[in-house]
Amino acid sequence: MKKAVCIISGGMDSALAAFVAKSEGYEIVALHFNYGQRTEARELKSFNDIADALHAKKVVYDTHFIKEIGASSLTDRSMTISTVGVSKGVPNTYVPYRNGIFISIAAALAEKEGAEALYLGVMEEDSSGYPDCRESFIEKIESAVNEGTKEETKIAIRTPLVHLMKEDIVKEALRLGVPLELTWSCYKSESAACGVCDSCRLRLRGFERAGVKDKIPYAV
Repeated sequence: MKKAVCIISGGMDSALAAFVAKSEGYEIVALHFNYGQRTEARELKSFNDIADALHAKKVVYDTHFIKEIGASSLTDRSMTISTVGVSKGVPNTYVPYRNGIFISIAAALAEKEGAEALYLGVMEEDSSGYPDCRESFIEKIESAVNEGTKEETKIAIRTPLVHLMKEDIVKEALRLGVPLELTWSCYKSESAACGVCDSCRLRLRGFERAGVKDKIPYAV
């Protein structure tokens, strides 16, 4: 069976991307990164639950050097996560070049596993403005990955959500049977989701516009 490495954060976007890969006939290698983010333990639980639902092989890497780099409110608790509404421009929750780092590591794993595809849940139109979620960036790093691996290694980086809006993601996830109640999106809390950070607001807006109730607990 053909094989794909799927980077799964524990959120609903990456979960859907992995289920898309499964629906396209791939055997899944589920990859997760602990990097010192505020909700590291909760995201890891969601990753494990989603990977189990996919019957996937699990790989978890600790990349806490990302926290040491800092410059993001996700990893630096001296910085405040915005709760005033979805940010314009690049918010301080952006982790410098995180997707570039993750893709590079995932590509090495894909080469080792003999995988022909790497699936990401990045989305461009309805994201928080992260530069490493842009389609143009993904196209360029795919070229670099294939330039820097063995000649016989050919890895396609798949981003099936890149042009979707959050409500489209909710609808498609339900169609494919993604257990959205197992996913976690909150930037701040590991118990009840805060409901007011950018990620919670985008998630809640997606469910509202899709006409579906989100089953995870919210503090607000």
